[in-house]
Amino acid sequence: MAVASLPSLPLRWRPGPAATLLGGLGVALMLGLAVIGSERLIAQIEGDRGIIPVAASSDIAISGVQVETTGDTPEQARLNGWQEAQKLAWAKAGGPPMDLGVIESMVSAVVVEREQIGPRRYIATLGVVFDRARAGQYISGKGIAGQQSAPLLVIPVLRSGGVSQVFEVRGQWQAAWAAFNAGSSPIDYVRPSGAGGDSLLLTAGQPQRRSRAWWRNVLDQFGAADVIIPEARLERQWPGGPVRGTFTARYGPDNRFLESFTLTANEEAAVPAMLATAVQRIDAIYARALAAGALKPDATLNHGGQMDAGLAALVEAARRAEQGAASSADAAATPTPTASAAAPATLSTFTVQFASPDASAVDAALAAVRGAPGVQGASTTSLAMGGTSVMRVTYAGELSGLADALRARGWRVTMGPNALSIRR
Repeated sequence: MAVASLPSLPLRWRPGPAATLLGGLGVALMLGLAVIGSERLIAQIEGDRGIIPVAASSDIAISGVQVETTGDTPEQARLNGWQEAQKLAWAKAGGPPMDLGVIESMVSAVVVEREQIGPRRYIATLGVVFDRARAGQYISGKGIAGQQSAPLLVIPVLRSGGVSQVFEVRGQWQAAWAAFNAGSSPIDYVRPSGAGGDSLLLTAGQPQRRSRAWWRNVLDQFGAADVIIPEARLERQWPGGPVRGTFTARYGPDNRFLESFTLTANEEAAVPAMLATAVQRIDAIYARALAAGALKPDATLNHGGQMDAGLAALVEAARRAEQGAASSADAAATPTPTASAAAPATLSTFTVQFASPDASAVDAALAAVRGAPGVQGASTTSLAMGGTSVMRVTYAGELSGLADALRARGWRVTMGPNALSIRR
């Protein structure tokens, strides 16, 4: 009996939700490439950003000194202005009355913040830096901190024109913090440059996070113990007109409020000077908070305080098992009468100076020091490209032990008072 075969019918395929979504995304990507071009679809991390902080110096810096002088020539008027600025800065620093020649012998630099030079007139705002080794005996205690804070990560948040930013572009607020000389401040600032992945990790939304585990990861990246958040909100009254700035000092993973104040720049060109003044005032706020005991590192940033309860139970069980095994091994071993329990090594913090001709030399020095036995952490506190940079090293032992560990890794080490100088 013959059986008739049925004609084959064409199968109809219908895409599911996942296939529809992927297809839509593919079409959108092709349309985007066709409209704006592939060169516009760049990664967020690319671009010209990053400002390296200035090397922190312990010299006595007096800024914002305003002078207006005259002279027979522009050069003479300018010289008279600089001499007047040195006398005014000396008085502002609290120095005793002295002759101009003696004051000039203690000046290490004159910083031009703003100046206007005419045929016979000189108007300027200057900064004067006095050498601490020579001027410190006359300005006793000025700018010298009675105590030093723990390393604090700085996240300078700028809010302007409805946009909040930190390191996404080279902003004026970031530049003001990078130019601040924190050598005589009691606050140990850890200032990221904002280059590379800093713009992705440290954003304006980061201070709103509350996860201690996340904050611990961020702080470990920069060798900091806690975080401070200086905020600047700029409001422009009209194009080219006055700029009103509201500045707030915050700190800690909970973004706690300390103090706030307001400054005004009469024109756009005066905004950098206003921001520089704001940085100095915020530094004074943090210094007062440190003296009052408000800037102690948050205890909840420790790993143990944020461990999950179940994970903590497993860790505790493993620790007890290890202790039991160690006790059994000690009981089986023959005791030595002269053996004594070794005291745990004390963690100490030392300063290490190293040559930094370029960024790769900085990375190589940090990697070498961090890899030395006994080193618990190392982070840069002062970067001077083309000169000598400084890092802070936490070491389980004494300075001589750290020197020997670095010599074993091929470094030539020179020891000083609580500090080392290393070079290849």
